[in-house]
Amino acid sequence: MKPHVLAIDQGTSSTKVLLLDAAGEVVSRASAPLSQSHPGPGLVEQDALALLGSVRTAVADCMKAADPRSVAGVALSTQRESVVLWDAVTGRPVAPLVSWQDQRGSERADRLARAGMGEAVRRRTGLPLDPMFSALKMGALLDQHDPSRALSGAGRLRLGTVDAYLLHALTGELVTEVGNASRTQLVNLTTGEWDDELLGLFDVPRPALSRIVASNGPFGGLRGLAPLLDGTPVLAVMGDSHAALFAHAGWRPGIVKVTYGTGSSVMTITDSTEPVEQVCSTIAWSTGRPAFAHEANIRSAGRTVTWLAQLLNTSPDELIRLAAGADAGGVTLVPAFGGIGAPWWDADAIPVLAGFGLGSGRAHLARAALESVAYQVADVLAVLPGLHQVVADGGLSRSDALMQLQADVADVAVARARHHELSAAGAAQLAGLELGLWMTGDLEERADSDMKIFTSGWDDAQRRSAVARWHRCLETARGLGKGGGHGPS
Repeated sequence: MKPHVLAIDQGTSSTKVLLLDAAGEVVSRASAPLSQSHPGPGLVEQDALALLGSVRTAVADCMKAADPRSVAGVALSTQRESVVLWDAVTGRPVAPLVSWQDQRGSERADRLARAGMGEAVRRRTGLPLDPMFSALKMGALLDQHDPSRALSGAGRLRLGTVDAYLLHALTGELVTEVGNASRTQLVNLTTGEWDDELLGLFDVPRPALSRIVASNGPFGGLRGLAPLLDGTPVLAVMGDSHAALFAHAGWRPGIVKVTYGTGSSVMTITDSTEPVEQVCSTIAWSTGRPAFAHEANIRSAGRTVTWLAQLLNTSPDELIRLAAGADAGGVTLVPAFGGIGAPWWDADAIPVLAGFGLGSGRAHLARAALESVAYQVADVLAVLPGLHQVVADGGLSRSDALMQLQADVADVAVARARHHELSAAGAAQLAGLELGLWMTGDLEERADSDMKIFTSGWDDAQRRSAVARWHRCLETARGLGKGGGHGPS
């Protein structure tokens, strides 16, 4: 029987599952949607049991016409930084999942920054003090559910990112993948292990955390994930953005991957753990030795489009269609929902909609939303060293209008993968390497042949004018968030 790899991509808005054959071709796919709740200002949660249920549903749907005996291994890519608190004995969550978008750690981050801990944290972890990362969420969850740290200190309560939660639920193993762990702000980049000083700083007991392993495991075998056979091995686990970079054969120098998802991740491999101003350092994956990456995180990309679609009582697809055939009519949107991410890292920034008037309509707003994504990414590309080629993936990358905007605004050629499910594909490719189904050269050839290229059509004057207006509006969003600022001119 010819072997297959089953790839599970557990994301913010859905769980997608792909079944790939020995040539890397998708033979079956399925997905199950997920919702979010917003119980208070800055709070973003998901139902952890519903998340696990979405994995079970999507796997069952994907395997309807396939023989489970053909699945030689499973790959898993997951949303990062989000945190689950669960009972170590029953495996049941004791609180809702706290999303990577959640801001409940802001006050603790401010206290640590005022105490002068920001530079020390960044030097050890590669990450700025920001509530997006897991440690602050973990501390907030424990303050609410285990303030004495008695249960977590004894390992009775477990904390982890989504990969750790799913691996425990699906295999019984208490392990977490090193790339996901590096996003918690509790891992020392030099050692790739939990750091005792960081654990003390964020007040997270080590016994509550899972053991860190490489991206190719060992992770154990599945149990109770019908219709897959018990014992089917989990061969690869990666953070979703890391997996997308892997699918682009992003281990090659100078490739900068941009994932246009709910948020946006801009990432490139580096041979150094030295911090670069305004961007993060992280472990992208490890298969014996770690692959380090510089990364910039943009909080609101696709989320801006879905927010506007809800506001205007339409669909995101319709908004993207409107945006493709319109200009912004002078409207600029700064989507600082929960602050603005890289390269500014300003948690106080607030959303701003500028330049609208009585003649502004849905199409202008739709175009401004799409432009906000391109401008945010362009700001990041301007500070990343060693840029050779920009490669794009993620749901929003399907918009030709956005890809052309990105090329225009950043003055760079943008290569878009023809298949947008790259997080699942990247994790599957690592699993296939473990099985010997293909070699790294095969993956490089596949990545290079699977691109559509967009090049800039703007002149320098047009670009300078557009970017200057964006930056004026951005400064307004940052200034108003601190109680000051002035309108754009």
